[in-house]
Amino acid sequence: MKNLKQIINDCKELAFDLNFTRAKNWKAEKEGRVIVGYTPIYFPREVIHAADGLPIGIFGGGDRKQIIKGDAYYQSYICHIPRSIMELALDKHLDDFDGFIFPSICDVLRNLSGIFKQHKFGKFVKYMDFPQNFLPQIGGVFYQQEMEHVMKYIKEINGKTPTVEELNHSISLYNKNRQLIEFIYDIRQEFPWRLSIEDVYHIVRAGTVIPVEEHNKILEQVCTYIKEGIGEPQDKIKVVVSGAFCEQPAVGLIRAIEEAGCYVVDDDYMLGSRMILGDIDATTNKPLEAISNAYIKQSQYSSSIYDVDNPKEYRLAKIVEKRGANGVIFASASFCDPSLLDAPIFQNAFNRMGIRYIAFQFSENINQFKVIKEQVGAFSDSIKLWEDEPVLVTK
Repeated sequence: MKNLKQIINDCKELAFDLNFTRAKNWKAEKEGRVIVGYTPIYFPREVIHAADGLPIGIFGGGDRKQIIKGDAYYQSYICHIPRSIMELALDKHLDDFDGFIFPSICDVLRNLSGIFKQHKFGKFVKYMDFPQNFLPQIGGVFYQQEMEHVMKYIKEINGKTPTVEELNHSISLYNKNRQLIEFIYDIRQEFPWRLSIEDVYHIVRAGTVIPVEEHNKILEQVCTYIKEGIGEPQDKIKVVVSGAFCEQPAVGLIRAIEEAGCYVVDDDYMLGSRMILGDIDATTNKPLEAISNAYIKQSQYSSSIYDVDNPKEYRLAKIVEKRGANGVIFASASFCDPSLLDAPIFQNAFNRMGIRYIAFQFSENINQFKVIKEQVGAFSDSIKLWEDEPVLVTK
């Protein structure tokens, strides 16, 4: 078994391989396989896997690819990720992909799906609406129909219709995947020095570009290592990072937060890999219904989901309480409407609850972190210096 450093280095290479080499090799190994790209935040990868497909997360080029052509497609006041994804497509990084799924995150991603259709990227392009009605007989049925549309597209390519057994098998594999990722976060809740949040990010992101079977083996090895008493604790506060669910911050920024005196014990960086809380039923004869019910009843809070009966500010507060966090860092991508519109709701609620927080904006290609690092450092120091002082809760 590889040592932990080797595993992390492998995951880093996989996570930021903009040519998606492992996925393309996987496709070439067997006839009938397909690669389907999906953009953040969440997509039920089980339905692709069961149809002899490999679901691949497309999160843009980050700070590893200069944007030139992509800027021609979007205004300057639009977030960075659609330009970055367009750059990948126009430079032929995505040429071997059979299809693309654009989950309903915001209007910007909706428009990006339209541009992909105009350019005829892939054999199909699907803008996938997620239910905002959380009644199983309404929103749940609609969601099942959306998944059936995706499966129809794949069948037109490789002739594959997944059986109930195949769908349940795929569900069980991704259940295992989420269990292992959650185990890593649970360990970090108590012993965050055993694995940095930068390393966690690379490990989780690698799972979006390789077969789930391979990722589960990697996660099992990581879990074996971090069960042991490795690393040395440092004088840092514990924080939850919220708002970076779609456009991903540069790795340097992720690193800078912990270097500034914070252990990140929970986050929404790779929200799609952790969207479903708990297991999906993998024993039913209606697997699409099981996936649908899990999304409706067990999904993580997100700015792209509006559930009037389950306010997201209280769901985030419960995560803060569960992780024993000292505060929250609201990190929003510049011009990210869903995140920035939610920020006042969270902040007003946290003022009432007495939960400490700071907020800043970022872009995926930012490479100067001095101001943010100073801000986070001051936040950390203020909590450590006055952690016993009562918090003034405004009404």
